[in-house]
Amino acid sequence: MQAASPHQTTHAPGQLRRAVTSSFLGSVIEYYDFLLYSTAAAVVFPHVFFSDLGPTAATLASFTTFATGYLARPLGGIVFGHFGDRLGRKRMLVVTMSLMGVASFLIGVLPTYGQAGTLAPVCLLLLRIVQGVAVGGEWGGAVLLSAEHATGRRGLWASFTNAGAPFGMAVSTVAMSATSAAVGEDAFLSWGWRIPFLLSVVLLAIGLFIRVRVTETPVFARAEREQKTRASAPRRPLPLWDVLRHHPRVLLLGIGVGLSAFVFQGTVTTYLISYAVQGGFPRQTVLNSLTVSSTLAVAGIIGWSALSDRRGRRPVVMAGAVAVGAYAFALFPLVDTGSTGLLVLALVLGQSLVHPMMYGPLAALYTELFSTRSRYTGASLGYQIAGLGAGFAPLIFTEVQADTGSGATLLISAIIAGFCLLTVVCLALLGETSRTDLTGTGADAGAQAHLPADGRPETAQAS
Repeated sequence: MQAASPHQTTHAPGQLRRAVTSSFLGSVIEYYDFLLYSTAAAVVFPHVFFSDLGPTAATLASFTTFATGYLARPLGGIVFGHFGDRLGRKRMLVVTMSLMGVASFLIGVLPTYGQAGTLAPVCLLLLRIVQGVAVGGEWGGAVLLSAEHATGRRGLWASFTNAGAPFGMAVSTVAMSATSAAVGEDAFLSWGWRIPFLLSVVLLAIGLFIRVRVTETPVFARAEREQKTRASAPRRPLPLWDVLRHHPRVLLLGIGVGLSAFVFQGTVTTYLISYAVQGGFPRQTVLNSLTVSSTLAVAGIIGWSALSDRRGRRPVVMAGAVAVGAYAFALFPLVDTGSTGLLVLALVLGQSLVHPMMYGPLAALYTELFSTRSRYTGASLGYQIAGLGAGFAPLIFTEVQADTGSGATLLISAIIAGFCLLTVVCLALLGETSRTDLTGTGADAGAQAHLPADGRPETAQAS
């Protein structure tokens, strides 16, 4: 059999399907664990780990621990991005999934504040940081596993990783809701909340079984072969240094593009839960509404991402930013009506229709900004720094509500709209990215990603 040329990139259709399945299910499992915390932070942890504080202070403290997970995500992106760019995408994904599963299981066995005092919230905080590091390293590798196996329709295939996030949210919310309904309110706050966290071990076993069967991406394998065949290959720079030295403008613009999507995500999936419950909605009603909107969001993310392969990333994301900026002023009035139907409508329109326009294409967009040898690091860093918006939005908006009172929702909506404006400006400066060739291995491979374009990509080759 003839050996493959070092310049040849082999894409096996079967491996693409396996890679996409692994990325989606891995993302579901990772975000089940990570976003399970967000639901618990809104409705359980203030009573369990911060019971010595008043209601508002306990909610703020709980959301603070929630935010630390997002603070740790860029660190995870840097650490696992470094080794993912040096050793390969697949190896790091096995490690990140294991870290997440173990951390979530340990949260499920933590003592409460009443049992261990301040040690309980301290341990909770440490495990939340581990969760953040794990998911920070997971996203970039999972996206690249799909995008670098694909020969076309990159937006579609990469979006399955992002689609795993709301589906993981839906599964975690169902787990919380079913447990609460099965054991009752008192038992749920006493011990029932632990069950969804303990189930992480089962999901971890399933995820690892699927993930170990996926091969390394052909794009990374080609870069490895080329490196070995160069007699006098220069020493590779650190991936983080390569990103900061050669792509600082692209990194900053990428962060600006993604911030509004995450601010709105944190608002809808975390802050609005607490806001609705405090406004008189039964917790079960709010969780059920979130489950519906999260499930429908999967179709929205995949659909808008597929459209971005045809029309370009920039037009779709820009339209989403404008839509979210306008919708932010309708979100809270819909909830304030007290109608369950309008609450469901508010969540469905926000999380399943307008938000996916911005969020779905981000998976491919971040992938297209950087060269092969720093792509894991660059994509992870840009995405995870932008992701801080989701972690801090609930905390900041809770503080705004406490300080402003009845006028808080209008101010919150204006803040969301301001971030959407930032996205539009950054997209205009960044240009179209969908025509980028991922097989480039030089430091300038992603340079074309930020050149102005007409917004319409070249026709993609079918996978």
